[in-house]
Amino acid sequence: MQLHEYTSFDGLGLAQLLREGAVSAAELHDAARRACTAVNPQINAVVELWPADLTAIDHAAPFAGVPFLIKDVAVTMAGQRSEYGSRLGAGHVATFDSHLMTQFRAAGLVTFGRTSTPEMAFATTTEPVLYGATRNPWNVSLSAGGSSGGAAAAVAAGIVPLVHATDAAGSIRVPAASTGLFGFKPSRGRVSNGPAMDEIFSGLGVQLGVSRTVRDSAALLDCVQGIMPGEPYVTSAPNFTWLSQVSVAPGKLRIGVQRMASNGARPVPAVDAALQDTVRLLESLGHHVEEVSPALGVSWPTFVQANASIWCANLVPWIAGLAQESGRAVSLDTLEPATLACYRYGQTVSAVEFVAALDVRNTVTRHAGALFGQYDVLLTPTMPDVPWQLGRYGENEEQLDGLGWTARLFEHSPYTPLANVAGLPAMSVPLAMSNEGLPIGMQFMAGQGQDGTLLRLAGQLERAAPWGQRRPPVWAGKV
Repeated sequence: MQLHEYTSFDGLGLAQLLREGAVSAAELHDAARRACTAVNPQINAVVELWPADLTAIDHAAPFAGVPFLIKDVAVTMAGQRSEYGSRLGAGHVATFDSHLMTQFRAAGLVTFGRTSTPEMAFATTTEPVLYGATRNPWNVSLSAGGSSGGAAAAVAAGIVPLVHATDAAGSIRVPAASTGLFGFKPSRGRVSNGPAMDEIFSGLGVQLGVSRTVRDSAALLDCVQGIMPGEPYVTSAPNFTWLSQVSVAPGKLRIGVQRMASNGARPVPAVDAALQDTVRLLESLGHHVEEVSPALGVSWPTFVQANASIWCANLVPWIAGLAQESGRAVSLDTLEPATLACYRYGQTVSAVEFVAALDVRNTVTRHAGALFGQYDVLLTPTMPDVPWQLGRYGENEEQLDGLGWTARLFEHSPYTPLANVAGLPAMSVPLAMSNEGLPIGMQFMAGQGQDGTLLRLAGQLERAAPWGQRRPPVWAGKV
C-alpha cells in the first residue's frame, strides 16, 4: 500500500478496505510504520512503537485492523510502558489493560505505540523534558498544543487517521485547533476511566480522541462509551448511534457567540476574522446566531483558584505513587519546575479548600445549565491566538507556583475549561486557516448530555465547509 493511498482514507475507510479484501491488516500496519518513519523525526509525536498484534482482528468491528496510538497518560496497555511524560515515571510498565484499552481492542483498533504528552498532562503545549518538544506539522517551529499534542501531530501528519486523547481543560480541543483536526470532548460520564481511576481530576477530565473526520470521532464514541460497575458519573447512552447523527440535519439551532473570553481576553485579528466567517456560515445554514457574554457565576481569579486546587491536589497522590514505585525522589531531578511547583502547591490544599473548589464547580455548572436553557450551542474560538512558538509557554516557569502555572494554562486557552468544569460536550472544528497558513479552530459547546446536537452540527459544517483535503507541509502522504 502506497503512503499516498494510506493517508487518503480515514479510519472507517481503512477498515472498509480491510473488510473488502483490498488490503490486509499487515499492509495497513506496514504503511503506518513507514508513515511514522517518514515524518516523526520532524515532529517528534510518537515516543515508542510496539509490535502490532494482528492475530485476532474481528473483521466485523468498526475499526477492524486500523493502526492506532494511545497517549502516554490515562490509558494503560498490559506489558507496555506508561510514563506520563515524566522522568519520574520513566520505565514504568503497565500490568493490565484499562477498561478503555479493552474497548479500543474490541473496536478493532490495533495499538502499536504511544504519543507524547507534557509531564503529567499538566500543560496545553507538549514540550516535556523526557522526550523533547512535539512540533506542529504546519510549522515545525510552533507548538502542536497539548496535552494531547503528540496525538494531534501524529494524525495531522498522516501517521494514523485517529488517535486516543484526553481532555481536562481543553487537551483534546487545543491540539485539534492547533493542527487542523476535529476534536470532540464528550459529556462527563460517557467514557470510563476505570478501573484504576474513578474520574480524572475529580470529574474534569474525559477521554476520547482526535481525528481528521467527524465520522471517525463519532464512531469512536460509539465504540468506547459505556461504564464499568461502580462508575461515579454515568451519562446514559442514547437509543441511536453517534455515527448516525453525523448525517442528520441539526435543524435550526439557537447559537450564542462569545467573542471575549471570560478572563477579558479578545481573539487576535486572524482568529476574530475566522469567528466572523463562522457566524456567517452558520447563518447561511439557517441557524439563529447572536452575541452573548456568558456568566461563570464566579470571578475569573476564583475560577482559576478552584481549578488549581482540584488539579494540584489530585496530582499529589499520582506523583507520590510514581515515586514509591520507581524508588526515585520527588525533586527537580525527576520533575520539571512547573510540575514540582504544582505538586508542592497541591500539598498545601486543605480539605476545606478542596470542598470549596468543588462548590465553585457546582456554581459554574449551574450557570452553564441556565445558559443552555437559552441556547442550544455556544460558539467561541477554540483558542484566542494561533499556535505559539515552541519555548514561549514555559518561559520563566521556575518562578511560578502551582496557582501561577494554572493561571498561565488558562490564559493560553481561556475558552475551553468551562466545558470541563461543567461536564459539557464540546468540540473544536477546523473551519479556518490564517493568511500564514496556520489552522484555526472554532469551539462549539452544548448542554450536558447533548453530544448529539454537536455531532449533527459538526456533520453539517463538514459538508458545508470541508477541510479534509488540507495538508500540512509535514505530511506522510507526500512520500
